[in-house]
Amino acid sequence: MRILVVEDEPRMADLLRRALTEEGYSIDVAGDGPEAVWAATERSYAAIVLDIMLPGYDGIEVCRRLRDAECWSPIIMLTARDEIPDRVRGLDAGADDYLAKPFSFDELAARIRSLVRRGATPRPRILAVGDLRLDPAKRLAWRGAALLTLTPRELALLELLMRHPGEVLTRTRIIHHVWDPLYDGLSNVVDQYVGYLRRKIDDPRQPSMIETVRGAGYRLVEAPDKGAP
Repeated sequence: MRILVVEDEPRMADLLRRALTEEGYSIDVAGDGPEAVWAATERSYAAIVLDIMLPGYDGIEVCRRLRDAECWSPIIMLTARDEIPDRVRGLDAGADDYLAKPFSFDELAARIRSLVRRGATPRPRILAVGDLRLDPAKRLAWRGAALLTLTPRELALLELLMRHPGEVLTRTRIIHHVWDPLYDGLSNVVDQYVGYLRRKIDDPRQPSMIETVRGAGYRLVEAPDKGAP
């Protein structure tokens, strides 16, 4: 399997190349952002190890450009230990994992093995189901051209549904994602928030995009075309 290492510091790039070669991977190295984007869009990689501090484009911009180009190779981003905002921005841009420097090569190898097992699953920055769109990083949602006004809980619920279109999500799973596993508030809180969300996203001339699956939970479906009978 081939891995792309994106690191502009020659000594670190060489250490990563040698350590990962010993793990049995074939390694390509890119030294700046534009080179990384070119390499990752020209050939398929089992994973990409991406430093956040790069010349040309930084790691976050590289990640964003790759996802916009529908390059879904798993990305692990290398960040400074105290730069939590950079980690958040990287994950929002489409990175799958991050590792703070300094790190052990054993941990890096374990993280890469996990990403390789997961595979190149599409993770677009803008989620879309029919004419419903959501930008998780900017916390904005639209139905058609209309910007929706959603609370943080409603956004979290919508994001969960949009990441699993057509899949039935149980109330327990929704609670764990939108609230937390120990939540012991109102037993019908999921139903309440589904109702709130329906009122904000649905076109009253069409069936609801959020279907109730009796005895199971809820699922998000694409609305029918307006011209359909």
